[in-house]
Amino acid sequence: MSRNFLLAVLFLTGSLLSGRGQKFMLPEFTLNKAEADLYEMINDYRKEKGLEPVPLSRNLTYVAKLHSQDLAENFPYNKRCNLHSWSDHGPWTPCCYTDDHKKAPCMWYKPGELSNYPGYGYEIAYWTNEPLGPADYARKALAGWKRSPGHNTVIVNLGRWKEKDWKAMGVGVYKGYATVWFGEEEDRESLIISNEQ
Repeated sequence: MSRNFLLAVLFLTGSLLSGRGQKFMLPEFTLNKAEADLYEMINDYRKEKGLEPVPLSRNLTYVAKLHSQDLAENFPYNKRCNLHSWSDHGPWTPCCYTDDHKKAPCMWYKPGELSNYPGYGYEIAYWTNEPLGPADYARKALAGWKRSPGHNTVIVNLGRWKEKDWKAMGVGVYKGYATVWFGEEEDRESLIISNEQ
């Protein structure tokens, strides 16, 4: 079992709190180098488009890290189930997310199911099996999303996303999988960015 996955299991099995306020006590974690690079590159791209940078969210990053791990460890998608799917190998609601978006609530509700984030989450996902360093991986993921109208519109608030005001972003990169989550609510929990590999 990977170190990250063990961390997720420990958190999810023992961190429920009672009463008002926080629902989960998330473990301490930081962004790895690929995640930090991707976060910066996405905000640089938004600035090029005249948009404000999106603040880093501890809760959405936690969800992103969990999902990237789940994709890498459990491969819950296939020709029918895309990268927004979740396996049945964790303490979350599994789902097969199909291209018709009929299972969209499975994505939207994950931040509330797994973290203290107060709103819905909207995810973009990427995968490659190329052996790339962190900066090259981040560049390749962002280039792929820029070429994809469905992903690009989320990043730069076009089309159906034009009225959304992103106030939080979470980033997870693990074994070739990247997930980035956007939300309209602020996240008041802080997260440290490090240069860890």
